[in-house]
Amino acid sequence: MSSTTAVQGYDIIGDVHGCGQTLQRLLAQMGYRCLSGVWQHPQRKALFLGDIIDRGPRIRESLHLVRDMVEAGHAQCIMGNHEFNALAWSTQAPPGSGQQFVREHNERNYRQIGETLQQFAAWPDEWTEFLDWFYQLPLLLDLGDFRLVHACWDQGLITPFINQYPDACIDRDFVRNAVEADSFAAQVLDRLLRGTDMRLPHGMTMTGKDGFTRAFFRTKFWEEDPQTYGDIVFQPDGLPEDIAARPLSATQKAELLVYGADQPILFVGHYWQQGKPHPIRPNLACLDYSAVKYGKLVAYRWQGEQHLERDHFVWVDVPRLA
Repeated sequence: MSSTTAVQGYDIIGDVHGCGQTLQRLLAQMGYRCLSGVWQHPQRKALFLGDIIDRGPRIRESLHLVRDMVEAGHAQCIMGNHEFNALAWSTQAPPGSGQQFVREHNERNYRQIGETLQQFAAWPDEWTEFLDWFYQLPLLLDLGDFRLVHACWDQGLITPFINQYPDACIDRDFVRNAVEADSFAAQVLDRLLRGTDMRLPHGMTMTGKDGFTRAFFRTKFWEEDPQTYGDIVFQPDGLPEDIAARPLSATQKAELLVYGADQPILFVGHYWQQGKPHPIRPNLACLDYSAVKYGKLVAYRWQGEQHLERDHFVWVDVPRLA
């Protein structure tokens, strides 16, 4: 992993989702300048939390900007679930799996990647190059004083994963193995890139603001003494009042993952937060504030502190023409 001594500060940036012009505004606001075609800062380095692609109006431009920064040494980028989904969409499933691709080419999945594929339709060779580049994106970064993962830090899965993949970068076999829902690959990818969840009771389902219907809801992975479903829900769509008030069973509580308050600072994206950016708690921040849904593109400017500071969050509001 990288050392925090190489630069004087880091700027951790949340999910871009193709908001390329907004990303340029955020970088400029933080003192980065585009020199010789590459955005850079004389003393700081940008760290991207993944999900550069899908949904937004300038996906291709966003990828070029981020990759150019990474290749020039001015940034690092970890993998988001959307980058993995792109690899899985383009990777043939192993024989006997019962499907043609690791991520099936159905209407639901196309709704997520369709905008990316359309924007690269005239540049198929470029898209192939970016797919290859996605394999260079680690699933996590541990810089000692702070950590980055797209959705959830689960040390129980991270330790054996790093033992197999010391650079935290997956390969094509890992993607193919993920076709089996109970495989180690599927567990690692689901937990680190999508987070924790819990099944809704009584077989009920919910349709979220993104239009997808699910039987699960996303959960917090830091609550140490939750009592009800409402205490652990962590997603833009709230639970019905009667479900939110439902007590958690002892078994459910025991199965919850808890990222301890004594652990290093952790930055995640993924969760579509709203309102004014702020720490979730002194060692945990989510930097995804729904930029592509006309929210905010958010960064945190880390300067060596051991606890998150409210005034280190910076952002730009995303207008309709992002």
